Amino acid sequence: MITHKNIFLKEIAKALLKLIIAGVIIGVFKKYDAILAVFLFLKVLQNCYKEIIKPHTNKNWILLIGMLLTGFGGIVGETWGVHNGYWEYHEVSRELPLWLPFAWMLAFHYLYKLERNLIALLANQTQKNKIILALILALILPAFGEVITIQLGVWTYYWPYQILGVPLYAFICLVFVHMLVYLILHYICKKYQWKDAVFY
Repeated sequence: MITHKNIFLKEIAKALLKLIIAGVIIGVFKKYDAILAVFLFLKVLQNCYKEIIKPHTNKNWILLIGMLLTGFGGIVGETWGVHNGYWEYHEVSRELPLWLPFAWMLAFHYLYKLERNLIALLANQTQKNKIILALILALILPAFGEVITIQLGVWTYYWPYQILGVPLYAFICLVFVHMLVYLILHYICKKYQWKDAVFY
């Protein structure tokens, strides 16, 4: 059950707007991957400053760990996919655009922050409900962001069974990456008793 449905819907609308803006920025500036990389890296630094450096207490180290894990896992997956010809990036002089690791890191931050805000609105904040919420968001939102960038010519998938340019395999991979990171962070939070709203 969800309490405060209007606030819940407002959070979803804000998240979708942010996703659209991010997708359009990447789509419009896809040729300038170095400039995009600097821009996204500065955004990563801003997030780290706000949640880790600035607070005197309750520094959110789990956010940094999650961003690093997702950035690393994302680049491993991207390298595998492009090397095997499953997808390719357009209008850049290299196989993998320089902005990719930072986009993956920011994708983690985006989902983490949204999950944290939505969990607070759940009437029953059990681990099961948190996992269901994470699964739903990981299934829908990253793919929605990919639709925007694909339609703007950033990259093309060559896997079959596509919905608006996003193949079924990509949906599975996106959920897999997010939930693998989720499980690792849940384990870390339990082991070290970090009372994180999303992972504990």
